[in-house]
Amino acid sequence: MKIGYVMGNVWCTRKEETLRGLKLMQVRVLDDLSDHPDTGPVVVAVDTIGAGIGERVLMVSGSSARKHESLNDAPIDMLIVGIIDPDNDTRKE
Repeated sequence: MKIGYVMGNVWCTRKEETLRGLKLMQVRVLDDLSDHPDTGPVVVAVDTIGAGIGERVLMVSGSSARKHESLNDAPIDMLIVGIIDPDNDTRKE
């Protein structure tokens, strides 16, 4: 599992058929909750749970992402599986 910061949406004029109807998000991968969202690699992740821009999320990659029941082995490598509740965020300010 990885922690990420949702930076924005990714728009595609054409997609693989198995990706139709799926929301793609631009996410910066963080080392932990204390990381500043301006560092780290940026990835594209499929969002099936409704994450919004500016939220911290949990993601899975590889076969864990492809095996989600609603994706039918779609060609994806990163999937958002949870939204981190800011009320329970334990980062030191």
